[in-house]
Amino acid sequence: MSNPVSETKPTNFIRNIIDADLAEHKHTAIQTRFPPEPNGYLHIGHAKSICLNFGLALDYQGQCNLRFDDTNPAKEDMEFVNSIMEDVKWLGFQWQGEPRYSSGYFQQFHDYAVELIQKGLAYVCFLNAEETRAYRGSLTEAGKDSPYRDTSVEENLALFAKMKAGGFKEGECVLRAKIDMSSSFMCMRDPALYRIRFEHHHQTGDAWCIYPMYDFAHCISDAIEGITHSLCTLEFQDNRRLYDWVLDNLNDFNKPDRPHQYEFSRLNLAYTVMSKRKLHQLVADKLVTGWNDPRMPTISGMRRRGYTPAALRDFAERIGISKVDSMTEMSILEAAIRDDLNVVAPRTMGVIDPIKLIIENHPGTLETLEAPVHPQNEAMGKRPIHFGRELYIDAADFEPVAPNGKFQRLAIDKEVRLRNAYIIKAERFETDANGKVTTVFCTYDPDTHGKNPADGRKVKGVIHFVEASTAVAAEFRLYDRLFTVENPGKAEDFESVLNPDSLIIKQGFVEPTLANAQPELAYQFEREGYFCRDNVESGLVFNKTVGLRDTWSQ
Repeated sequence: MSNPVSETKPTNFIRNIIDADLAEHKHTAIQTRFPPEPNGYLHIGHAKSICLNFGLALDYQGQCNLRFDDTNPAKEDMEFVNSIMEDVKWLGFQWQGEPRYSSGYFQQFHDYAVELIQKGLAYVCFLNAEETRAYRGSLTEAGKDSPYRDTSVEENLALFAKMKAGGFKEGECVLRAKIDMSSSFMCMRDPALYRIRFEHHHQTGDAWCIYPMYDFAHCISDAIEGITHSLCTLEFQDNRRLYDWVLDNLNDFNKPDRPHQYEFSRLNLAYTVMSKRKLHQLVADKLVTGWNDPRMPTISGMRRRGYTPAALRDFAERIGISKVDSMTEMSILEAAIRDDLNVVAPRTMGVIDPIKLIIENHPGTLETLEAPVHPQNEAMGKRPIHFGRELYIDAADFEPVAPNGKFQRLAIDKEVRLRNAYIIKAERFETDANGKVTTVFCTYDPDTHGKNPADGRKVKGVIHFVEASTAVAAEFRLYDRLFTVENPGKAEDFESVLNPDSLIIKQGFVEPTLANAQPELAYQFEREGYFCRDNVESGLVFNKTVGLRDTWSQ
């Protein structure tokens, strides 16, 4: 049985497995799921998983569920639930049916735990946390059986019922699987299946005081939903043994077509952290402004910065799926963003670090010129730009004396063209008390506007500007790496390697057409890079999305 998907999509080991399963009639349809825990905002690593799970379902004409693995109410919140749903939809995907919750299966989890107790495969253990660690052994030494391991089935059933009824304190006991304390896989040394938590749950309220462990609930949720291919990252590779053990020992799921787990490498992005715990810490310690800070690797942060769904989907395609852990360079992500925005972003001009430019031979009347909205897409039309006697240019575009022969910006007695306007020549300049240039005085040639000026004169340098009387004041937020080292997660104190210059704020000016710029819509500020209006601030604030060229590999 050939599959047309394999002929049109780059293959990987997961697609090969799916193709083989369909060819062998192990499955007749593909059912995947995206199963986030609602204890934080999604980040770019989750975007990779979203694109994989939803993408496979689309490509194979299957379905993908959105399921919240909400088994730890102490760390979960509806804020995270809502943000996750918004992020998935923003990326361009739609889940099958209503969102699902592991908490919707709590009664079934309980009943399956009872089944394991009845089979002599689970027991209530009263070892405390320290004792449990000691009994578990180490990578080189086998563990020891808990003294509660041989409690009778009848007594274990009664103890588990007492746990459910709230008869024990938090931490007093847990329900453990009875597997193998000498296993070479630590996760198989009688892992906990249930623990006691007197916490209000965002879905079930106070109906339960015992909650299943993630590894127990996850595989059963997959089986209940008919998931065919349960995809997770490599850190869960050993846990596949427990996934299989649980399903193999429950009557409802010990079947050939039950779910199987497959692992792929997680995304490790240079100069940032992907640990949800560390991201929580950055927010809690107020080292960033929140989960949606544009320096964060969260989807909401990237959205606020002007990244597009299409670019993130393209990035996921570029890095691909493998079983090898590696560090992904930020330049790959930025290239995907840049390639998308280069095609779709309107052009405009903004002066980030302004100094005044006065054209002394200009008559003083305000002119309205035209410039393309996009130089390669005439269908996007023209935009008006104003020109007059007083303009703003960027401070970096003027040097009193050109530093070398390759300098193509403005200097005394040197000519440049103003973008979409005239050729000017710098004559003199003024500085403030600190020696900083504040004003440059120029002359202009009124016959040099347009692509084919009358005298045919050409100059190499081109700089951008905004006309002073119509310019709109704006704030620019320039972002750099959040950390100063490539792999901050390995630092003894990751907060100590935060980049103090990860955000630089400038006050400048933009064209008047941007006074009502749409939030999240990226523009190319000519010669400066791509920017979008902030989606949180009420004022005119522009976040830098990405530069016009790669600066991350330097």
